[in-house]
Amino acid sequence: MNVLTHESLNIPTSPGVYFFMKNDEVLYIGKATNLKQRTRSYFNPTLMETRGPIIVKMVEEATSITHTVTDSVLEALLLESYLIKKHQPAYNSKEKDDKSYNYVVITKEDLPRVYPVRKRELDILIGRKQELLHVFGPFPQGNVLRTALQILRKIFPFYGKKGVGSYSHEFYEQLGLEPDGTSTLKEAYQENIALLALFFQGKKAQIISTLKKKMMEHAKKLAFEQAQTIKKQIYALEHIHDIALMKRDFELGTDISMTRIEAYDIAHMQGQDMVGVMVVHNGREISNQDHRIFSVRSVSSSNDPLALREVLTRRLAHTNWPYPSLIVVDGGNIQKRSIEKVLKEHDLSIPVVSVVKDDRHKAKGILGQRKIIEKYQYEILNIHAESHRFAINAHKRKRNKRFLDS
Repeated sequence: MNVLTHESLNIPTSPGVYFFMKNDEVLYIGKATNLKQRTRSYFNPTLMETRGPIIVKMVEEATSITHTVTDSVLEALLLESYLIKKHQPAYNSKEKDDKSYNYVVITKEDLPRVYPVRKRELDILIGRKQELLHVFGPFPQGNVLRTALQILRKIFPFYGKKGVGSYSHEFYEQLGLEPDGTSTLKEAYQENIALLALFFQGKKAQIISTLKKKMMEHAKKLAFEQAQTIKKQIYALEHIHDIALMKRDFELGTDISMTRIEAYDIAHMQGQDMVGVMVVHNGREISNQDHRIFSVRSVSSSNDPLALREVLTRRLAHTNWPYPSLIVVDGGNIQKRSIEKVLKEHDLSIPVVSVVKDDRHKAKGILGQRKIIEKYQYEILNIHAESHRFAINAHKRKRNKRFLDS
C-alpha cells in the first residue's frame, strides 16, 4: 500500500480505531486521536526509524485501511483493546511481547474491585484460580490505561486493588466514589460495575439508553435526587473529558507537543563524588526551580549508564512530579538504551534522545526520533547544555564538601 492509496480513502480527522487490511484479513489495529493524521504517519519516510521493520512490512502487505469513529479518545483506547482481543491481528502480537501488556480485572465479589494488572500478574491470578468477573485487555500502554481508569472512576465509581493501604467505605464515600445510601449500596454498586463492564466493551449507547430509562423511572416515583444523579452520569458519558490521555503521549511520535522536557547528566571524578541531575524545561523556558540533584549511591566506578539507571528510577518514584513528554540524556546509544530500559520497566512510553559530544565535549549530533529532533533541536541542545553545567557545579560542591569534612 502507498501514500496515494491512503489519500484516496477520505479518512476523517475524528478519534477512533483504524484497521490495516489485507483483503479480508485484519493485519493490524490501532487507535488515534486523529484518524487521518495517524494513518498518514505510516507513510512517512521515517517509519523504519520510528516503528521498525515489522510495521514497515505490515504496511507493504496491506491492501486497504478501514476505520471506526468514536466520540472520544478514551473510547478509542478501550475499543482498540476489545478488537485486538477479538481479531488477534498478527502484527499487533509481533510488534510487542504480550508479557508486557496490561489488563483490567474486575473481581467476582459482593463489591467487585477494578484494577490494572500486567500479563504475568494475570497469569498468577488465573493459576491461583482467583474468581474474576471480567478481564479486559490487552492494553499496550500502562500509563495511558491508568489515566483512563482515573477518568472512568469519576463516572463509574469503583473500589481499587486490596493492599496495605486499602481504604474503608467511609473514605470512598467522602470522595464521592460510592453510591449514596447504605441500604442499597451493594445493589447500586453492582449495577454500576455492570455498566462499567459494558463501557469496556464499547457499548456506550446501550449504557446511556439504560440510564435514561432508570432516570425516567426515578422521576415517575418523584425520586428527583436519584434522577438528577443519573442525569449527571449521562452528561459525563456524553462529554468525556479525555485531554489527560492526550497529555500522556497517547500516540507516541504523532502530534508531538512538548509540555515538559527533562534532561539528565552524570558528573564525577573517576567515580568519586558522583552526582546525577535532572534539569527541566516547562514548555516555555528552562525551569530552575524544578531542577533536582541526586547523589548516586549504587555506583562507585565510572559507569554512567548504571548511574543514569539509578537516577531515573529514583526520579520516577516521585509520582507527584508530572511525567515529561521527552527525555534528553548526555551520551550515546548506551546511555539512551539505559534510560529506555528503565522506562520500559515502569511501563512508560516516553521518547528519549541522546546528545553525542566530540573530543572537545561539544555537541556533534543527536540520536533519536528524527521528527522530534527536527522540531525541538534548539530546546534539546539548550537543555542538554544546562544539564551539563548544572551537573558539573553539583559535583564540584559535593567534592569540596568532602575535602572540608575530611
